[in-house]
Amino acid sequence: MRFLIAAAALLAGLGLAGPPRAAGEPIAIPRERWSFDGPFGTFDRGSAQRGLQVYKEVCAVCHGLKQVAYRNLMQLGLSEDEVKALAATVQIKDGPNESGDMFERPGRPSDRFRSPFANEQAARAANNGAYPPDLSVIIKARPDGANYLRALMIGYADPPAGAAMMSGMNYNKYFPGQQIAMVAPLPEDRVTYADGTKATTDQMARDVTTFLAWAAEPELEVRRALGVKIILFLLVLTVLAYMVKRKIWADLKH
Repeated sequence: MRFLIAAAALLAGLGLAGPPRAAGEPIAIPRERWSFDGPFGTFDRGSAQRGLQVYKEVCAVCHGLKQVAYRNLMQLGLSEDEVKALAATVQIKDGPNESGDMFERPGRPSDRFRSPFANEQAARAANNGAYPPDLSVIIKARPDGANYLRALMIGYADPPAGAAMMSGMNYNKYFPGQQIAMVAPLPEDRVTYADGTKATTDQMARDVTTFLAWAAEPELEVRRALGVKIILFLLVLTVLAYMVKRKIWADLKH
């Protein structure tokens, strides 16, 4: 028993017994209704395009999207010219050229989103040791990913009385441990939407979540449409098979 108590104390001292809690039990994540939920759900193109703007102007400073190519954005309703113009705003390292040297060139639609940092060490050095994760599949990588991400964006608040906050950390009631290195990324009117939508914190959180849900599974709508067609085909085939069976056995007496 003494050994178990000592081991537990050692783990707690090393920070391996679980994330520290700033104040009491973790708060349940609020659940939202998303357009892409359910077997017939689809992505809200308007929301996803606004989410792309939030990602470009806010999230892309620290977080990469390396699994998504610029040309994929045409699935969200962007024109080919818009995609070309967006890709050309970044410089992509390419090469080697005929002299064996690497060089930079304007981005092309076939390029994947450029990461904000050259490597993980550079990312940590720029963020006080914290590593901003790539957001390509963040929705799939977290349990109940869409609801979790939205809650994380709106969960910043002043720490409750008596909460012991570590240096450089921010209070977020929905984050495990309720202390997070990232500052609140979406204050009111952080972006100006081209369609005139009011950029509240909740609106921006919903839009960027929709965009990242699409980024994590851009084939979702095609896959679901194919699934519906297959089910309908199997239903028709079942009816035909039953009718053929009745026809074959109709004249036989039992």
